[in-house]
Amino acid sequence: MISIADIARFCKEKGFVYQNSEIYNPLSGFWDFGPLGVELKNNIKSNWWKKFVQSREDVVGIDGAIFADKRLWEASGHIDNFTDALVECKKCKTRFRADQLIEDEIKMDVEGLSEEDLTQIIKKENIKCSKCQSELGDAKKFNMMFKTTVGPVEEKTNEVFLRPETCGLIFTNFRLVQENARLKLPFGIAQIGKAFRNEISPRDFLFRCREFEQMEMEFFTHPNKINDCPYYDEVKDIKINLFSAEDQSKAKKEHKKAKISDLTKLTSKWHTYWIAQAYKWFIDLGVNPENLRITQHPKEKLAHYASACFDIDYKFPFGWKEIYGNADRGQYDLNQHIKYSKRDLSIFDEETKEKVVPRVASEPSQGVDRAFLTFIFDAYNDDKERGNIVLKLHPKLAPIKVGIFPLVNKVKDEAKEVFNDIKEEFQATFDSSGSVGRRYARADEIGIPYCVTYDFDTKEKGIITIRDRDTTKQITIKLTNLKETLRKLLNKEIEFEKAGKLVK
Repeated sequence: MISIADIARFCKEKGFVYQNSEIYNPLSGFWDFGPLGVELKNNIKSNWWKKFVQSREDVVGIDGAIFADKRLWEASGHIDNFTDALVECKKCKTRFRADQLIEDEIKMDVEGLSEEDLTQIIKKENIKCSKCQSELGDAKKFNMMFKTTVGPVEEKTNEVFLRPETCGLIFTNFRLVQENARLKLPFGIAQIGKAFRNEISPRDFLFRCREFEQMEMEFFTHPNKINDCPYYDEVKDIKINLFSAEDQSKAKKEHKKAKISDLTKLTSKWHTYWIAQAYKWFIDLGVNPENLRITQHPKEKLAHYASACFDIDYKFPFGWKEIYGNADRGQYDLNQHIKYSKRDLSIFDEETKEKVVPRVASEPSQGVDRAFLTFIFDAYNDDKERGNIVLKLHPKLAPIKVGIFPLVNKVKDEAKEVFNDIKEEFQATFDSSGSVGRRYARADEIGIPYCVTYDFDTKEKGIITIRDRDTTKQITIKLTNLKETLRKLLNKEIEFEKAGKLVK
């Protein structure tokens, strides 16, 4: 089975992701995205934005600053509650995240336990420092927010934090956005942007970083209308893998087959609807549904602001891990900001003719980097028959959509003309180095869905060849139809074998 280290190595070799500041002493938990990585990452973000913002009438977007007034994080509870438990080796002073250390050493789920409970487990199980095997100290709280100061003087009054998540600015801008966009309940406000968490033990490549991007939305409803979702019937029959809190309490390790409608026994229809939309988004972009499951948070593990929460997990080689979370945050955030800012954040609901503090019935939230890792893992295929990796990314996500290859150098100039025309519409690459077979292999490895080969028949008869990455099948079409055919293939509007004459 492919490991996380294999994927990290592959991403470096192919130009997807690099270790930050590698030529010096790299900082763990920070990554740079290379030529292919930045394209894949941008495609993920643009597809999410198109799906959940631009194609909807009830959602708008913002782009908030990374810094904010300290009182924002006091109101949200981050200063008091945004903590992990840290343990330190008494000898070598290496620091560990207590829950991860216990999980690694004895395979025990300790999520939600107090620092005192974690300390007791470490002592009872005689867990030692994994580096020098010395005794560990007691677990203590560690706030994960990055702290700095604004202005030329480093004083406590100038202290600020880099945002640990993107939703805070959605709440502080709530009234302005609602008024400017003339929004009526129910509606959503979305944002994509950087977030920063001072992780004790960054690990598993892109999965747990100190700097990352989030794609997040707050969906506001009338507090008494969390089940008035007009789109529920569109998603209720979607088949899912469900790992409920009840199953977890019975120590079951496996999820069960279910339908999205089963979630309405556990939460509201609006909450269910947005979970379904995200589940479908991953599947529509090529993720194998057998590698996805929806996991319910048990009551004792809910965040302080949530009345219900569900994750979408992906089956990585290092276990089922969260790639998306969705909480019903209630009225917690707006009420907290009303309390701390002394501003009125209620709005007039025209339907009920009353002023209300809206409820966040659903908060779809996911990391761009974790989505990136999910799509890479799911697309990665070590094809023994071909003798190379085939990265079967969905065409909408593929960093490069089309490869243009001259069969021989004698038609290189003519092929370059085709490339120059194609690149105006499609992200394309031109490759004339080595045999066509080797060029196909290079294209497979970086996920190019379609390769176009210009040969003598193209020059003399106006017929060009297209090769499909996933099947290696080839079709011929008229050169004049190339753009239209590629457009249909990339948008999945036509089956490959019906797009032209199949080459036997």
